[in-house]
Amino acid sequence: MGRSLRSAMVAVMMAAGLMSFPAAVDAAGDVQKLALQISDNDKQKMNAVLNVAANVSRHYSAQGDEVQIEIVAFNAGLHMLRSDTSPVRDRVASFTKSMPNVTFQACDNTLQGMTKKEGKKPPLLSVAHIVPAGVVRLMELNRKGWTIIRP
Repeated sequence: MGRSLRSAMVAVMMAAGLMSFPAAVDAAGDVQKLALQISDNDKQKMNAVLNVAANVSRHYSAQGDEVQIEIVAFNAGLHMLRSDTSPVRDRVASFTKSMPNVTFQACDNTLQGMTKKEGKKPPLLSVAHIVPAGVVRLMELNRKGWTIIRP
């Protein structure tokens, strides 16, 4: 076997080994991490976010993998987590019971703006965790290797 052919075969074998490495890491129990953005007060978009979270959760659970999902609500999307205006309030409540791997983050910047505009602090669903800023939360998660999606 010639030297160039042998070098090419080694390169192919190394590339194949590197390509299978992520699968080995996943098989070793790596946690999948997904952040979903909602920034619109639109029932269809809110349901799309919840559908994506449910589908991703089911997909990885069926494979025996762990997945963490954060839904980050800011701007008009904060209505998703308001107990007085959420068009998906009941679905969000059932989510937390059936999918403990899904958490809901509410943007405090948006909450403060709504408080100023409405003259009182809007009530949030009990599942909402307040973060200082929704976009900053997404940026932090991105830096930590999370996949960020806006359905």
